[in-house]
Amino acid sequence: MPSHVCNNAVIQCSMCPVPGTLKVLPVKMVKTSQQPAANIMDHVPMVNIMPFGPCNSPGNPATAAATAAALGVLTPGPCLPNTPMPWAPGSPTVKLSNLPALNKNSMLTCMAGGVITIKFEGQATHAIP
Repeated sequence: MPSHVCNNAVIQCSMCPVPGTLKVLPVKMVKTSQQPAANIMDHVPMVNIMPFGPCNSPGNPATAAATAAALGVLTPGPCLPNTPMPWAPGSPTVKLSNLPALNKNSMLTCMAGGVITIKFEGQATHAIP
């Protein structure tokens, strides 16, 4: 059974070699292992999802421009997360603020072409389906 995801979970984008951390604001008033617990709506760029580092996706406008300037040689540009849709699928049975809680099996799609996954949930004591 996967663990409940919380603040400072380690996340990784498939288009960037540098991992990041999920930031969960304490507005839901629910904690797991003394950290704010996450639900599927914790996907907001520059609030919950910070830039990862160099982005290798040609769908990223900065990478596309840098690649064009390098005459077609893939040149990573700075990451600017574009995640308008919530994490999916979330927990099928555990709800936080009437929305599915976030578990390790959840993924987030960046419109630049990457898929963000959870590498470490931020805690290892509370499991949820």
